Amino acid sequence: MARILLTDDEDAVRAFVKRALELDGHQVTAAIDGADAFDKLTAEPEGFDLLLTDIRMPVMDGIALALAAARERPAMTILLMTGYADQRERAANLDALIHDVVTKPFSLDQIRAAVADALSCGDARLSA
Repeated sequence: MARILLTDDEDAVRAFVKRALELDGHQVTAAIDGADAFDKLTAEPEGFDLLLTDIRMPVMDGIALALAAARERPAMTILLMTGYADQRERAANLDALIHDVVTKPFSLDQIRAAVADALSCGDARLSA
């Protein structure tokens, strides 16, 4: 299965999503904010298949993280999450870099489906 870097500053959301994705067989590394995630991203020599990150976070938000991650690991698929309409609008400018934006709150089935879709599109992009 996939190696996923999950970033969310809300402990409950991070734990919920991490557990769900691990039950699906993925290897999930969790980060508490964008700066923590970027440190983990650059320290991991094998890289990650997917960056799943909240947009609104302290220290470094998800958009800044997505931009930095795309420069550092251009082949990695990026999936954003947000509960704020204004943040979703900010992400619209990143269409070339991100796969999609998942709206919070989401169900377990919704986040699993979004991750599966992002990973399958990432696999197709790498095969092309």
